[in-house]
Amino acid sequence: MSKNILVIAAHPDDEVLGVGGTVLRHVENSDKVFALILGEGVLSRDGSTLENVKKLRNQTESASKIIGFEKEFFCDFPDNGFDTVSLLSIIKKVEFFIEKIKPEIVYTHFQNDLNVDHRRTFEAVLTACRPCNVNAPEELYTFETLSSTEWQAKNALQFQPNNYVDIERFIEKKIKAMKEYFLEIKQYPNSRSEKGIRILAQYRGLESGLKFAEALCLIRRISK
Repeated sequence: MSKNILVIAAHPDDEVLGVGGTVLRHVENSDKVFALILGEGVLSRDGSTLENVKKLRNQTESASKIIGFEKEFFCDFPDNGFDTVSLLSIIKKVEFFIEKIKPEIVYTHFQNDLNVDHRRTFEAVLTACRPCNVNAPEELYTFETLSSTEWQAKNALQFQPNNYVDIERFIEKKIKAMKEYFLEIKQYPNSRSEKGIRILAQYRGLESGLKFAEALCLIRRISK
């Protein structure tokens, strides 16, 4: 039986970097996967305009077609400024889409990422997915995001995956989708590069006996 899946990301391209290969597996299994992008994603950068936001959303739509998202939804929380708005306002927006989509599985950011928007997204998602919510997902996972997760402080709060997804068949398609984000993809040795994506997938593969993998951390599973 097909499932509804919801990826909740802070910025355009996080959904591909974090779980692009995992989503491709879901699509292959006939699951319906939706993306919720909470932030406008670019206006914190010097010289950025609303035209850049429009271009970035067009790139999201192009990448989405490659990955196979059923639909992507956009919000307008300020880039690198999620801490300037109330957490409740973010929670309410997440709750709205959880009620709308009723996902069995939710993927979102790791709680201790360097990026403040990622951290606030996790807080909002964890609250919106609390078990008392009649639409709470059965499974909640966090993913890592290149140029944020690996730059966190190296201490006990580091990302510690406990689930690995084999993406050997999907790594090239994931990279193809990321290339649609031509405003975001960088040149190696920047981690947000084609080579950086491939190296991380290989490293996670080494951890799990696979050639290429995406790493996840299971936050909660409710077996019914």
